[in-house]
Formats: sequence, C-alpha cells, structure tokens
Amino acid sequence: MKNSSLKKYINYYKFPIGIIELIVSDTCVISLNYVNTEKNPTNKNKILEDLIFQLDEYFQGKRKDFNIVYELQGTKFQKEVWNSLKKIPYGKTCSYEDVAIDIGNEKASRAVGNANNKNPLSIIIPCHRVIGKNKTLTGYAGGLHIKEWLLEHEKKFK
Repeated sequence: MKNSSLKKYINYYKFPIGIIELIVSDTCVISLNYVNTEKNPTNKNKILEDLIFQLDEYFQGKRKDFNIVYELQGTKFQKEVWNSLKKIPYGKTCSYEDVAIDIGNEKASRAVGNANNKNPLSIIIPCHRVIGKNKTLTGYAGGLHIKEWLLEHEKKFK
C-alpha cells in the first residue's frame, strides 16, 4: 500500500522543546517529523487521537513502548535497521555498530546511520537511542539538542 494513495490527516504535537508534525491515515501512523512551525492541521481521526494520547503518556514518563499501528515505507535495509531500533530498551542506548551487528552486517555502521536519519517515526522507532561507539551523541534529524533531551527524559523515568 502506498502512502500517497491514503487519505492523510495532519496535526501538530507540542512537547517541551519542540513541535512534531503527525501524519496519519484512516488505518495507521505514517510519520512523525520535527518541524519549526505549525501549518493548518486537518481534522483528527481515531488513529491521530490514539497517537496523541500515547505521546502524552510518553512525555509524562508513563509510557515506555508505543502500541500504535504504523506503516513503514523504505528499503529492505532501512526496515531491517528500523526493526532493530525497536529492540533498544527505553532509557538505554547502543551504537550504530551494535545495530549493524544486530542486523547481521557488522561493517554497515555508516549505512545504519543513514537509515537512522531516514526514520519516518521518530520516538516511536527510537532512533534517538543510537549513539556513537565512543558514547558521544551523533546526528539526529530533530537536532542533537532534541536527541539529548529525549535521552535525559527517558533516564528520569526508566
């Protein structure tokens, strides 16, 4: 099923240090993207309401895993990486190399980083939990300040 053929609902979620654009269809979550400003939201539907409820719980420290239907659009490799990211426990981190090893391609650390950067479901698929092998924070689509904030947030509630 292609996302372009789905009716899309767009809304915005404000969290303590930013705004996330939420895009859903009638059946699933399509993407969560960090944005600087809100545009005109569309009407809400059940999927969007459930997503907002679960994000509220996450940011209140009450939710550690998301139970939401989503559809991933990407290459086979990207989907392997994103599925590996779902295994990283709340409040923990791992390296790009750890993810590469988990998907059976230990030399693919750089490619894992590129797939991480294309993750359409920030927070739900916790790409913020992947850090450099030397424990330093490295790239994040929302910016390193958001990555650092999310990791600190999870440490408080783990």
